Amino acid sequence: METNTTPSAPPAAEMKAPKPDRRPPTVGMRTIKTATAAAICALIYFFFDRSPAFACIGAIFGLGANMEHSKLNGGNRLFGTIIGGVIGMALFRVYLIFHPEGGRSLLLVPLVFIGTILLIVLCQIFWVGGVQPGGVVLCILLFNTPPETYISYALNRIFDTGVGVVVALFINKYFPRDRVERWLEKLWSLDSKISYFWEDRSSDTE
Repeated sequence: METNTTPSAPPAAEMKAPKPDRRPPTVGMRTIKTATAAAICALIYFFFDRSPAFACIGAIFGLGANMEHSKLNGGNRLFGTIIGGVIGMALFRVYLIFHPEGGRSLLLVPLVFIGTILLIVLCQIFWVGGVQPGGVVLCILLFNTPPETYISYALNRIFDTGVGVVVALFINKYFPRDRVERWLEKLWSLDSKISYFWEDRSSDTE
């Protein structure tokens, strides 16, 4: 009796799917505008001898593809920071009543539980997208802020985030993509004209 020696096809699971073509990274208009917004924040804060970290973060978060996206992203960051900061300050004040010296305590466990619920509820009322950035501020205030600086930390972070968001909105409002592209076209045309007059044109007279 003859046996079939024809090799069977490999199972579909073992067949390797072709890898999708990966696009090379590009530096587009939004990238340039985001970097510009962060650099402007750093420049402003340089003259006030103040850390620009949270302002730059606010600018990077707030720079969207267009003005509507900037309002949404910036609002998420700003209102989340405000809500999380206010809740964090209130709960940390309660914590200091029982632990004036600060430090670690199991009391922080129910406080962060309550704070997270309050944050989500308030964000549902005022600004839905603020939960994540608000949670960052809330947790830092409860777990990583000295008792003597928790108020100043929260207020400074709210202020700095607001500055960054305002810079991002300014960039997107007054430097929209179509306007910047027109400027670049004019600059390119001017550069071409300058290059035309500066290049060696001795052969034209021969």
